[in-house]
Amino acid sequence: MTSPSNTRTRPGQNASANYRAAVMWVLLSTGIFSLVFASAKFADGAASTAQILLLRYISGYGVVLWVASRWGGIRNHLRLRPKEYGLRAFYGVAAAAAITWASARMPIADATALGMLYAVLSVLLGILVLKERVGRGHWTAIFLSVIGAAVVMWGQGAFQAQVPILPAAVAFLSALLMAAEGLMIVRLSRRDPALTMMVSLGPYAIGLMLLPALLTWQPLDLATVLMCLALGPVATFAQYCTIRGFRIAPLSVVGPVDNAWLIFAALIGFFVFDERPGIALYLGGALILAGGIMLSRLQPKSSG
Repeated sequence: MTSPSNTRTRPGQNASANYRAAVMWVLLSTGIFSLVFASAKFADGAASTAQILLLRYISGYGVVLWVASRWGGIRNHLRLRPKEYGLRAFYGVAAAAAITWASARMPIADATALGMLYAVLSVLLGILVLKERVGRGHWTAIFLSVIGAAVVMWGQGAFQAQVPILPAAVAFLSALLMAAEGLMIVRLSRRDPALTMMVSLGPYAIGLMLLPALLTWQPLDLATVLMCLALGPVATFAQYCTIRGFRIAPLSVVGPVDNAWLIFAALIGFFVFDERPGIALYLGGALILAGGIMLSRLQPKSSG
């Protein structure tokens, strides 16, 4: 039995339709991860970043193993390729830790603004490493998305007050790590279906986070434990959405979609942390939406 996500674009298939599907998958994952990345701020110091991530990874991996056991068996989905999956896990764990830590120590808008440099970096990686072709319409869509992101960031007050240097540097590091993670997801998804990727990744992610969590462990109340464990299945579904999107469109198409993260972060800041948005959110959001629609309607370019 094979995973239902084990599909890719074939000659003669409607590539534009696949791009639209990819954009929707990544948009969904972005909205979910916006909540997950704000988890340290929700916890308000009740748990360390490493504790949150470890508990999240453990509960999420439990869900993955249960699904795999029902869908062909765990052994059929496990791939022992430590160089590839270990590196993918390192990028993902380090990026999640960096943005979660930074978001808890600076305004969400500022942390998100720096983290969203990932969208630009992923386009560059797609061009330089994966040899993806980017045409005029593609660049126009990226430009609209980036300008929209800049408008949202400015409207949210990003960088209009003193920004703590260390959290800002960590947030920027998260952008580099997320771009590298996106590159690894694309490469692995060309070989393995989504469920196989998640089964193979889990042990590395848990192993990487175990020591940091133990070193920063602090007593947790039941409510905090349950919150951290609840994040696991949610983040696992978001990861599945990411892989689905990255399987069916180039990195230079799906990468800029993550600019929508700014809109989700602004909404979280408004509803939860009383960080009030203004007209810039609507204007910037419209530009990001326009860029996303253009990306979803792109026709594939020949690679040579």
